[in-house]
Amino acid sequence: MKKRPERVPATADMTFREAMRDVVPLASQARVEHQRPRPAPIPEQRLRDERAALQESLITRPDPDAGTATGEELIYVRAGIPKTVLRNLRRGQWVIRDDLDLHGLTSPEARIATASFLAVCVQRGVRCVRIVHGKGLRSRNREPVLKRKVGYWLMQRDEVLAFCEALPADGGSGAVVVLLRG
Repeated sequence: MKKRPERVPATADMTFREAMRDVVPLASQARVEHQRPRPAPIPEQRLRDERAALQESLITRPDPDAGTATGEELIYVRAGIPKTVLRNLRRGQWVIRDDLDLHGLTSPEARIATASFLAVCVQRGVRCVRIVHGKGLRSRNREPVLKRKVGYWLMQRDEVLAFCEALPADGGSGAVVVLLRG
């Protein structure tokens, strides 16, 4: 460390530069420590629930009547998939990760949008999605135009394991919840 020279008392006739000539800057000890942003939380419980639902679906024996639809409700489960998968899907035990709204689209546009949406979801590893097809309240004869078509399109896709009508909070009869292959 350098030795500081003796300070000379400032007089009225000295200039500022002359008075500051022997000043040595202090080593600054005052440092600001910025806090790092906290990492995003990992949804451990949701991941455990999804793993448990998948494990249960692989263990349970399939129901031969699980693929039938009753009335106007869309229900489907691929052959060889246990009925508990469909039951858990209908109860809302799978977390909906993404959704697609088909309102205002024509049938050909909706088919293309559905196919590309499912392909992107499979690529991203999304397991459960919602497709909103509408209730048909503004269509001719007040019947859903896309509802049956979406059900037919989904049954043709290999990545679709099961689907059912959404819960009332998720769109009810105007939407379908789809479980995709992992």
